[in-house]
Amino acid sequence: MHLTRLRLNPARRGARKLLTSPQAMHAAVLAGFAQPHGHTQPHARTLWRLDENRDRRITLYLSSPGTPDLTHLVEQAGWPTTETWTTRPYQPFLDRLHAGQQWAFRLTANPVRDGRKTDDAKDTQRFGQVTVQQQIDWLYRRSEKNGFALNANPTGSPDTVVHQRRTHSFSRGNGNRPVTLAAVTYDGTLTVTDAEALRKMISNGIGHARAYGCGMLTLAPLRS
Repeated sequence: MHLTRLRLNPARRGARKLLTSPQAMHAAVLAGFAQPHGHTQPHARTLWRLDENRDRRITLYLSSPGTPDLTHLVEQAGWPTTETWTTRPYQPFLDRLHAGQQWAFRLTANPVRDGRKTDDAKDTQRFGQVTVQQQIDWLYRRSEKNGFALNANPTGSPDTVVHQRRTHSFSRGNGNRPVTLAAVTYDGTLTVTDAEALRKMISNGIGHARAYGCGMLTLAPLRS
């Protein structure tokens, strides 16, 4: 596994196209691998996430089985003459995870539920979790089987905040399949309960829409 970071330049036309279209970004990310096994293997898949900080710096994070070549992204949406990308081995960090550790985390996800539009409908559909509490509950329900527990704040509620709630609409495939995707970003703290399950989830993602910038959870040391 590898973890890659690339800062994007939103002043460039190519960057603006990628930032507004998960479909275009998905294609650009996969184009960074010469062979299919570089981005998809039985134990892991390629995940990506866009982060924007308070200074409006936008960074693309990418986890992948193979090492990407993002020359095309730098030329299209970055700073070709002054800054490229950094890729580091991810597996040594994942191997050091163990039960009881506490980490800060960030996750962009597509929290949805399956259900029927009407009581007599035969087929199920996916419905977005709309409220902040529904979105936190969605993550809470998935935490145990994925090897972690959301830490609680002094009031007993999960120490997790939801921000950057946004909706993307785009066409998939030949343009005849409209897609509406609701994504939210979670920041919080967690405790590792099952290191192997957590490693598996980090390598493969969580939830739906993982091809479109959702499902990538990253960890960072807790701030004192």
